[in-house]
Amino acid sequence: MRSKNKNIIYEDIKIIDTASKGKSVGKTADGKTIFIDKGVPGDIVNVNVFKKRKGFLEGRIEKLISPSPNRIDPECDHFGICGGCKWQNMNYAAQLIFKQKEVLENIKRIGKIDLIEPETILGSSEQYFYRNKMEFSFSNRRWLTIDEINDKENDLNKNGLGFHKPGMWDKIIDIEKCYLQEDPSNEIRNSIRKYSFKNNLSFYDYYNKTGLLRTLMIRTSSNGGLMVLIQFFENEVKKIASLLEYLTSEFPAISSLNYCVNSKDNDTLYDQEIICYSGKSYITESIEDLKFKITPKSFYQTNSKQAYELYKITLDYASLQGSEIVYDLYTGTGTIAQFISKKCHKVIGVESVAEAIEAAKHNAKANKIRNVEFVLGDMKTVFNDAFINKYGKADVVITDPPRDGMHKKVVEQILKLSPKKIVYVSCNSATQARDLFILKGNYKISRSRAVDMFPQTHHVENVVLLEKQ
Repeated sequence: MRSKNKNIIYEDIKIIDTASKGKSVGKTADGKTIFIDKGVPGDIVNVNVFKKRKGFLEGRIEKLISPSPNRIDPECDHFGICGGCKWQNMNYAAQLIFKQKEVLENIKRIGKIDLIEPETILGSSEQYFYRNKMEFSFSNRRWLTIDEINDKENDLNKNGLGFHKPGMWDKIIDIEKCYLQEDPSNEIRNSIRKYSFKNNLSFYDYYNKTGLLRTLMIRTSSNGGLMVLIQFFENEVKKIASLLEYLTSEFPAISSLNYCVNSKDNDTLYDQEIICYSGKSYITESIEDLKFKITPKSFYQTNSKQAYELYKITLDYASLQGSEIVYDLYTGTGTIAQFISKKCHKVIGVESVAEAIEAAKHNAKANKIRNVEFVLGDMKTVFNDAFINKYGKADVVITDPPRDGMHKKVVEQILKLSPKKIVYVSCNSATQARDLFILKGNYKISRSRAVDMFPQTHHVENVVLLEKQ
């Protein structure tokens, strides 16, 4: 251990595991835990500790002494800066091992459940360019490199289009090539930036709440659909029209070009009027013989191929015989509900986003599915005794909540309902484990399988089958 610029350097630290938020973890000689950025289990490193907390330290790698056999060179030039793909320096086989390990540890530690032998994590066939939706932000205060900061001679263009710098809400990292979404995503983003520079379009100012350009969303589908949505802060009609016209001529493959003018403090879209400038106001996605309408506000799994695999696992776990009533809680646009509908008597989907419910109903009608119903409402309020009396007692409950997991009232109502089976799909195994702890008195976990929807990141989905004891 030695000092450098008031920070403490811990030498020859072996990284032993991964930790939350994509970090890695090591131990000092005296047993202190250090959380480290950009480490790979198996690395031996010198660590510059910049923060001391009660019970643990935080640091960054000062020097790589001996690389892990699982360490690889990241593909992306922005690795380590944008923070979006924190595991790009770890080979994919190792990523899957540590994702499955995290799921099992959360279920055991938080859920207090000793699992039966879990099924092998399902890896993604595509480790790059797998996302069907990307969101970028404009800022007139982009993140600058040390060389740019020290360059006193040149007048820097400080506008940027890309991702927020982790820990710096007002700084945008100007992204040249992102490896998460297939082209023409990069071409469209870079072209918009180039056009904006050439035509002096103003980028959003997070401090003064000014500027024309605010956010950019690009969505693709397996059917060849290509949606672009630009969110403007100021309503400069001629400049908006000129940029949109430029995109229609430069990228004729765009099948849905949309925009909105949002002058709120936040850039959420759900309460905004979306205007379709050209093409249709939606694109479509297909799963087997089903088609789903995807609007700018729609939720849809961002890895289309893995979503199909996830739904197949969900259907397999539900093991439907044809006579069941199924509740699909947090149904979104009703993809799971419609996917399983052929195998059961009736499905009732519940969702709090009005446009998602509208899309679900439209999709069901277009797919000629008559045994599904969709209910709009806050889950903890609408999912009550009156709901059960109206729609009938469910034999199977499928639940796919957001990262926060299920509200306690929803878990209590499921226990009261007492279905034969619960299939719990989760994007956060920690909150899933918390809910499983409440359910385990009445249910046993008979199957569990992790599904990797997000290669190069620490995120992982998990599906659990609970059967009534």
